[in-house]
Amino acid sequence: MRHTGEMSESQCVVRSRLWRDGVLEAENFPFELISDYLDEEGCLVWVDLHDPDLAHLTDLAEELSLDPHAVEDAIARKERAKATRYSTHTFLTVYSIALPEPAGKSPYASSALEISRISAFVLHRGIITVRHSTGTEVGFDINQVTERWDDNADLLKYGVGALVHGLLDEVVDGHFDAVQCLDDLIESLEDVLFDDHAGNKEVQKRTYQARKDLVELRRVVLPMREVVNAVLRHRKDIHAASELDSWYDDLYDHVLRAAEWTESLRDMVSAIFETNLSLQDARLNTVMKQLTSWAAIIAIPTAVTGYFGQNVPYPGFGKEWGFLLSSGIILALGVTLYLVFKRRNWL
Repeated sequence: MRHTGEMSESQCVVRSRLWRDGVLEAENFPFELISDYLDEEGCLVWVDLHDPDLAHLTDLAEELSLDPHAVEDAIARKERAKATRYSTHTFLTVYSIALPEPAGKSPYASSALEISRISAFVLHRGIITVRHSTGTEVGFDINQVTERWDDNADLLKYGVGALVHGLLDEVVDGHFDAVQCLDDLIESLEDVLFDDHAGNKEVQKRTYQARKDLVELRRVVLPMREVVNAVLRHRKDIHAASELDSWYDDLYDHVLRAAEWTESLRDMVSAIFETNLSLQDARLNTVMKQLTSWAAIIAIPTAVTGYFGQNVPYPGFGKEWGFLLSSGIILALGVTLYLVFKRRNWL
């Protein structure tokens, strides 16, 4: 395998960093030095594998004594979010959400959720992250994680727990951005829900898309509670110093807030969906009242002309004033019914 900017035949990109006593010492060092640095006291190592194949991970697993089941999980395309403790390391699987630039006036016209999986092998003095391409330009930006580590460089002296916290914190922040985006979409739906000029088909389409995206969002956000909770319970397993307790507690609080926000959005989407159906029924009732009202108005001239069309003599039969009388009756009754229906908002 090769370091950043170079590709092997399998298109695996490798990045690496080395900290010594909390100070960044080297980047993109030779891959064969990983095990040596992991054995040195005071060293902290990060290695990122982008699009590795099974052969690469197998070689790495043999060198670092990684559990083969964890290696298989890191390669598998579909794996649930989890935190698993093995004898030599802790294996994490989490999912990030990236958002493309919004197009148009709405937050997004179609699904904006680009889900990426990140696997991590947490060792005594280092962390190895494994990522796979999503097939789109939008994905998990590992540079955001390295920037977060740089911004909190004073935490790196506490060991690998600081690296794990930075990674999980960046993932959770991405969840917050996705929830906020979906919340904006729902608010825009609420704005047009009672707009008579808005197309009902467009409202239905956007509501269905919001509901679909929310299902995908819940599959990513809700399992993070178990992952972060497992990390909190086994902080000693990842060698997290007690000085990081407040940082992890804050991280868990963010996870809970994102999960609760997601659950509230589900209620909001359901309410919009049900309200839209109720409004359609109300509009249908209005149309039916209008049709009934006009049918009643039209029935008046039909009844009057039918009555005066009987083959028997009647007042005004064969006279001009008889025609004027029937026309006046039609007009008077028709206007009366129109005013009655208009007053009741049936027209």
